[in-house]
Amino acid sequence: MNVYAKSGHEEEAPSGRLQRARGHGRLAAKASAAGTRLDVLFQEGCAKIRLPKTFDGTMEAVLINTAGGLTGGDRIAWELEARGGTRLTATTQACERAYKAQASTATVETRIAVGAGARVDWLPQETILFDQAALERRLEVDLAGDATFLAVEAILLGRKAMGERMETGLFRDRWRIRRAGRLIHAEETALAGSVAALAVEAAVLAGARAFATVLFCGRAAEAHVEPLRRLLADGEGGVSQWQDKLVLRLVAPDGFALRKKLIPIISHLRGGAGVPKVWTL
Repeated sequence: MNVYAKSGHEEEAPSGRLQRARGHGRLAAKASAAGTRLDVLFQEGCAKIRLPKTFDGTMEAVLINTAGGLTGGDRIAWELEARGGTRLTATTQACERAYKAQASTATVETRIAVGAGARVDWLPQETILFDQAALERRLEVDLAGDATFLAVEAILLGRKAMGERMETGLFRDRWRIRRAGRLIHAEETALAGSVAALAVEAAVLAGARAFATVLFCGRAAEAHVEPLRRLLADGEGGVSQWQDKLVLRLVAPDGFALRKKLIPIISHLRGGAGVPKVWTL
């Protein structure tokens, strides 16, 4: 096992310039007779990775941004590799928060590689966008021919219970998923300018303040369609499936309602397993 670490949460800035958070975390998991085990762990700046003890031969990785949130100019990169025959679940310690940006844009890049017969569940907790936040994210995933991948990304436009609302700002999200080198899923999300005005449009969020995308890539995709549609019987979401790919879209009035809907969906797609423990702490 190789472990690397560099300290220092923020990049030093010349006099008169704001400091910006920088972070880079990398994890590689390998198969062993005892199950999934750590092979490489790299941590730099505000990006930290913790590995809670598990008892079922799988690995759970908790990603932590020790800067406490994101603002303009911050940059974080995560790299996860699940080598052949491994099982890896990746989540975050808490909801990521994107705060008002004085200048520039915060960026988060995530790259995931899933080897032959391996499975990765990418289950970060919700991202909260505060008013005047500016955040761009990128998710790049490379799957082996028989790999399985589950991704859940949830966004809150402020916290309704706290009287918050994202009036203006920027949020861009870019996904590219490839299997055996062939692009199987691509999507772009962009909310810019008057986000609150966009969110009330019927073709956008119809007034909802929380939304999520669930992507499942695996041989069992078709079998999940009808059970998931039953879980979405209230009409606040939809499921589509093509070949070995399933996409679910979900909206809700606030984060609490969204999570109540997401948890049974995630549990179903994980074969009855619950969400990571940090979701309930």
